[in-house]
Amino acid sequence: MSVLREIVQSTRGRIVLGALVCYLAWQGWLLLAAPGKIAPGFNAGAQKVNILVTLPFQPERFHVIALQKYGRVSGTQDNAVEVRGVNQANLSAVARPYWVRRVEPLTNGG
Repeated sequence: MSVLREIVQSTRGRIVLGALVCYLAWQGWLLLAAPGKIAPGFNAGAQKVNILVTLPFQPERFHVIALQKYGRVSGTQDNAVEVRGVNQANLSAVARPYWVRRVEPLTNGG
């Protein structure tokens, strides 16, 4: 208990604790916001789906590589990335980054 008291009483300790609280709040917000970014209309019976991930800007190489963890990137359309063969269980993980605005079913060829 005295170690915790020393941490709270020191300026450096309060800064570290404050940064930790901010980080955990940010991660919590990302976790809670992800389901709201997923559009309805996915086939409930399908294990793998083709998706269109919309960003608030044109995707760069970093975003394409980050989305390749979940499926095969087949191209881009304006501010969106087409990803094919994504497990439905991973849709929340795809929607979690702050730079993802919407995840919806890919209609053309999907």
